[in-house]
Amino acid sequence: MNRFTRAAATAALVSTLVLPAGVATAASPDTPASNAAVPASRAAVLPDPTGPYAVGSTVLSLVDRSRTDPWVPSADGRALMVTLHYPAAFPGGGRPVPYATREEARLLAEQLGPGVSGDELARTRTHSRSGVRPAPGRHPLVLLSPGFGVSRWTLTHLAEDLASRGYVVASVDHAYESYGISLPGGRVLTCVACAALDEGGVHGSVVTSTRAADMRYVLDRLTGPEPAWRYAGTIDARRVGMAGHSIGGASAATAMAADPRIDAGINMDGRFWEDLPAQGLRGRPFLMLGTHDGMHLPGGQDTTWDRTWTALDGWKRWITVAGSEHFTFSDGPVIARHFGLPQPELPTDRAVAVTRTYVAAFFDTHLRGLPRPVLDGPTPGNPEVHFQHR
Repeated sequence: MNRFTRAAATAALVSTLVLPAGVATAASPDTPASNAAVPASRAAVLPDPTGPYAVGSTVLSLVDRSRTDPWVPSADGRALMVTLHYPAAFPGGGRPVPYATREEARLLAEQLGPGVSGDELARTRTHSRSGVRPAPGRHPLVLLSPGFGVSRWTLTHLAEDLASRGYVVASVDHAYESYGISLPGGRVLTCVACAALDEGGVHGSVVTSTRAADMRYVLDRLTGPEPAWRYAGTIDARRVGMAGHSIGGASAATAMAADPRIDAGINMDGRFWEDLPAQGLRGRPFLMLGTHDGMHLPGGQDTTWDRTWTALDGWKRWITVAGSEHFTFSDGPVIARHFGLPQPELPTDRAVAVTRTYVAAFFDTHLRGLPRPVLDGPTPGNPEVHFQHR
């Protein structure tokens, strides 16, 4: 694992889900019972979605040929792989959707350590079906961007849950910024950007600004006059949000500053690599959701959170979660529990529930106009959650 991503895993100053390579593969005797590893012969199962809808899914392969890829200038445009999760019209039907390709999973498993099987990781069971029609009506759109080095499928439990609640969710893989991204035809893109940031001295803002342009293109292809998805008419282009983990979360702020179509954003435990413009986000809402420790408490090591908080000019919340770690806000806890990797104090089931609850509440409030009192302050049902600077 390179220095850039290793620093992210240990200090959360940079952006990835990945644990240090070679971590112990046996659960600690102090691990809570709900975090205990399951037998290695069984595939992991993502938590059930909590909304009323069944979940459909499809994958789009997009190429923006109007831009030069910053990591591989000789590439034929900027390649993006997008998984759409959406509320399905009926339960059942279609085909089960795989979690990841075997090669994608193998390349990430190499970073997680010798106790993680790529084949087994790829077999993780999802709750999505392909080849099913969307539920009737127009649905808000949420864009998701993963942490640096990992792929869009590491946010699947959140994407499926949002889709089950009535959102269309576009999870985006950004070319050459993941350990492995499978393209149609069997080609796999690896993390050229990892070396550029770790060894080449490239600043993280290149990632966030590039991802902002990626999301602009995805929005164009989903809501423009020539949509890339046959059911794009089910998307309500007047209600668009963006969330991301780690550098994907920082990219949400950058994308909002650049594109007025994005109405609301969430940064899940990511260092901000770019300051907001003088006008902030022009009154649009933003949520900072992070660890309750020396990194992302006010006055913490990541000084970009204090600076960005001051610059936010609309509805805003700074929420920290006790017992969490950097990868708590992704599929990381589910993966770690299954393979017996060391885990934080916050049990896996609570990590999933807290992430889903506060992300969904934020988008329900700001894309649907629904009151969600859980955002007003501490609640007995979520004792791990702390509100800063309300």
